[in-house]
Amino acid sequence: MAKEKLVRKTFEEHYRDLKLRVISAVLWFILCTIICFFIAEEIYNILVVPLAEAFNYKEGRRLIFTGLAEGLTTHVKLSLYAWFFLSFPFIIAQVYLFITPGLYKREKIIFLSYVISSTLLFGLGIAMVYFLVIPGAWRFFLSFEKFGFDSNLPILLEARISEYLDLILDLIIGFGLAFQLPIILVILISMEVIKVGHLVRFRRYAIVIIFIIAAILTPPDVFSQITLALPLLLLYEISIILGKLIRKNVGRKIY
Repeated sequence: MAKEKLVRKTFEEHYRDLKLRVISAVLWFILCTIICFFIAEEIYNILVVPLAEAFNYKEGRRLIFTGLAEGLTTHVKLSLYAWFFLSFPFIIAQVYLFITPGLYKREKIIFLSYVISSTLLFGLGIAMVYFLVIPGAWRFFLSFEKFGFDSNLPILLEARISEYLDLILDLIIGFGLAFQLPIILVILISMEVIKVGHLVRFRRYAIVIIFIIAAILTPPDVFSQITLALPLLLLYEISIILGKLIRKNVGRKIY
């Protein structure tokens, strides 16, 4: 087979290409900032659905803000988070378009596979926290409400909007990042920083560490912790299997 040739560019061509990518990114940032500021309310409506369902959509249930500027700062914060999620894929695309001329075809495929896998795993983490963890956690927290029967004073939740959204967004990002575990391990194995045998021998400690991480990232109920820990354990085992497949490619690198 003929040896694959790389695209060689002069410094001036690299500079023009980089300038184009940066300008594209800046224009996208500006567009996303404008869009996100106007769709922040729609994002809020999506994020409060789990709590509204836990309340069974009862009348009179609400979220509050206690600071004069808290409503505005919450709106801006939602806009920034939305801006990040919309901008990040575009940034990755610009990086890919900038570096791929200097990569072999096989390296392009590997880089793209990492990006796609990472995105899918991040989305899987978000879906799990939104549809499983958060509803279960809210039911747990609301179980401590007392409605004031027998002439007792009621104890009802009136959560601050900033605290609620901070918790939701922290969980979303935490789960998304935690689900990057197999990507990180596969890269480390392919670069021979760690060996598959190390992961196998470290398994018992990994189980403990994963449950500790799950306890830190999730609300203080067992259901939420197990919901994060079990998928991470599964991803850890998948990483070991992928690592073994990688090492079978004798004399070949995946990076």
